[in-house]
Amino acid sequence: MNDEIAAMTLLTPPERVDIVEVAPRDGFQSIREPLPTDEKIRCIQRLIEAGVTRMEIGSFVSPRAIPQMADTGALVAAFADRAAMRFSALVPNLSGAELALAEGIRELVFVVSVSESHNQANVRRSVGQSLEELARIVELLEHEGNACLRLDLGTSFDCPYEGTIAWHQVDDVLSRARALCGDLHLEVALCDTTGRATPYQVAEHFRQLVARHQGPRLTWAFHGHDTYGMGVANALFAIHHGATTVDTACAGLGGCPFAPGATGNTATEDLVYALNGGQVYSGIDLSRLLAAADAIAALPGGQTASHLRQVPRDRVA
Repeated sequence: MNDEIAAMTLLTPPERVDIVEVAPRDGFQSIREPLPTDEKIRCIQRLIEAGVTRMEIGSFVSPRAIPQMADTGALVAAFADRAAMRFSALVPNLSGAELALAEGIRELVFVVSVSESHNQANVRRSVGQSLEELARIVELLEHEGNACLRLDLGTSFDCPYEGTIAWHQVDDVLSRARALCGDLHLEVALCDTTGRATPYQVAEHFRQLVARHQGPRLTWAFHGHDTYGMGVANALFAIHHGATTVDTACAGLGGCPFAPGATGNTATEDLVYALNGGQVYSGIDLSRLLAAADAIAALPGGQTASHLRQVPRDRVA
């Protein structure tokens, strides 16, 4: 793995990249007024028709904290017959994990911030307390034969309260988390929560962390926002330094409610366009994706940040 990464440049792209569509979670939760469930279902259906095969469909959190996610169980049920789809859901604690598994979700996303300040703002507990909750979820999953875990490390590059995050701060939290996960298959996502990361910072974090954390049951992902216009560049640098999966949101919908100033997620269509230019397979049909992006951009109250949607369609082709 390290030799392959060392030999890789931006001119020698990988054969494929997995894209996780996060508009149904990171995107929909950013809209102040909850969307009707039927409207969400129509958007998700459009994304599936565009070729999306991995999707963070929602989160199992208190509806008092994030009312926009109160219908996640209904969304899971609506697409229960899509065997080819990999649906995941964010869970902040053990009770959320238990509910997600009961609803049929087999891929759990647990988030802990590298920054103490952001973790308190996001989930109202210390990093240490979040890791204690992670240990309980791991114990639960050890009794589930076909469930897996993803660890989202929030504020891996920048914190809205503490500023720049060094790679060794990420390493500290990741090392503590991995010690709790045992032999469980783990996908680790470095998250640019505020969208302030730069491509060279992303490259340095991945280079250092991939070198220190290796194993056949560990894979890497990148979750970015496009606040400073670096979303696609950051994703490409992550891919070329170890990430095999990238999170994006169709139309660039999104924005963290606990990260002041953060705008939408990197737009799925922007990244797919860049990958297509390098003949990197994502499995997503760009024309259908743009149609889905138009529908999502038309949702009331959403904040979008897509560049490709601003280009005349005949020039995109």
